[in-house]
Amino acid sequence: MDASDLLRNSLLHLSKSERIRDLVEQAPVSRSVVKRFVPGSERADVVGAVADLAASGRLATIDFLGEDTLDKAQATYTKDAYVGLLRALHEQGLAESGVVEVSLKLTALGQLLPGNGPEIALEHAHEICQVAADAGTTVTLDMEDHTSTDHTLEALRTLRQDFPTVGAVVQAYLHRTEADCRDLASPGSRVRLCKGAYEEPESVAFQAGAEVDKSYVRCLKVLMQGPGYPMVATHDPRLIEIAGALAAQAGRAADSFEYQMLYGIRPDEQKRIADRGDQMRVYVPYGDQWYGYLMRRMAERPGNVTFFLRGLVTKG
Repeated sequence: MDASDLLRNSLLHLSKSERIRDLVEQAPVSRSVVKRFVPGSERADVVGAVADLAASGRLATIDFLGEDTLDKAQATYTKDAYVGLLRALHEQGLAESGVVEVSLKLTALGQLLPGNGPEIALEHAHEICQVAADAGTTVTLDMEDHTSTDHTLEALRTLRQDFPTVGAVVQAYLHRTEADCRDLASPGSRVRLCKGAYEEPESVAFQAGAEVDKSYVRCLKVLMQGPGYPMVATHDPRLIEIAGALAAQAGRAADSFEYQMLYGIRPDEQKRIADRGDQMRVYVPYGDQWYGYLMRRMAERPGNVTFFLRGLVTKG
């Protein structure tokens, strides 16, 4: 394991630390620092951000930040936030044909509530999917740590009975993911392939970055050769080049797959990919619960640490 892998694992560990979270959230960090990755806490902030992306030829998916909800009222609040967001996107003409979709975490919708949490989360997700369909767009179910993978895929199968376009997410660092890709690469199936952004044990996940990259390429080959719709979520120039080559080998048209990147990461490259005629979708988070999200972004791309720490020093 090299230094970058050690840094990544350390950041993932810190993403779960309440003490460090409190220190960071209470620090006088300029909003301009966090705003590079999170456009704001209010609905109007994110609607404005995705409108700008759409004007530049980029697509978007929106995540209302929050996870591991243990309060039923909070789970309902999150569901209502998505419903209101989708209606606002529809009113602004941003939802039509999936120009802007939403990404859901089932734990934010109540999956971990005691008793019937999974049923509550599924009901909330179903309502959001219905509102999305009415608005002319769709939903992608975000993947979380490995303990929730089977539950998320089970919910996906249930939701797809009524909403076939609901997207799946798979994480290349998990040993199981290549097999999951084979199961998911069916006609019409939207599958986002990412590297993975949670701290996982060696028993279930590759630990070295090089091994994760190799797994990513193996999974990408399965998706590109299948009849589904691959969503290539990476900022790695080499993997982007490989994805383009695999798409060409498979005879894929530009509208039969898409690239995805995070809001604030490599925006010039996002625009370049969109300008050349490929589909580029930007993952845009919003809300107050940005700490865990931000730390995982640092872990995915340790070079972002320099940017954030510089902001703490110069704006603190």
